[in-house]
Amino acid sequence: MLEVHQFPCLSDNYGFLLHDPASGETAAIDTPDGAEYLKQAGAKGWQITQIWNTHWHPDHAGGNAAIVDATGATVIAPQEVDKLSRIDRVVGNGDSVMLGDWQARVIDVSGHTNGHIAYHIAEADMAFVGDSVFALGCGRMFEGEAEQFWNSLDRIRQLPADTLLYCAHEYTQANAKFALHADPDNAELALYAARIDEQRAKGEPTVPTVLSRELATNPFLRADADALRDRWGGTSPAETFAALRAAKDSF
Repeated sequence: MLEVHQFPCLSDNYGFLLHDPASGETAAIDTPDGAEYLKQAGAKGWQITQIWNTHWHPDHAGGNAAIVDATGATVIAPQEVDKLSRIDRVVGNGDSVMLGDWQARVIDVSGHTNGHIAYHIAEADMAFVGDSVFALGCGRMFEGEAEQFWNSLDRIRQLPADTLLYCAHEYTQANAKFALHADPDNAELALYAARIDEQRAKGEPTVPTVLSRELATNPFLRADADALRDRWGGTSPAETFAALRAAKDSF
């Protein structure tokens, strides 16, 4: 089975090392801090052989060069990462990448940036989603447009409900406060938010999250729900999403 080693990076990022014991290959999923990734891999006795970037932001691709210099790892990334790093293989929606015998499908999840992608490993029930979606939130819309971003989130919504979403930041407690404001009558959300407070009080991570729970509680994945449309307006889910995203930006 694949092994995921998750560890804190920078101020609120998570780093992920994805290891296939059968082949001995290890992928660094994004690279917030190259030195920390090398340290963590060394402690596990793993050699980083690949880098899978989700998007170009420095807290996701800024460590590529340090890791490549130390390991010779192959960089797999959307074209936009060439702003920061050389790329050995450019990938986009519908492409596949391999770690040993494990296949990850590349999904377009643009909106936070215009080239943002996610990696879905169906047989392992996991997806590495970068900053496209968070537990109870989604990324800021820095480059994209609302309809584009909503369509991206809808692609995530179509994944199997038991998929673990490995999002890249520990934003969940703050996201929960806005979610409760956005969707105050959601009883499942209230229970989830209370559990998050308990986890964070113990210093426990809230990542990964499971898609089924996000479908029931994450307002940005529920922009087509009547309760949210009635509260936030919009004649389409994309318009409701846009209203929610704007409200979160100033919350």
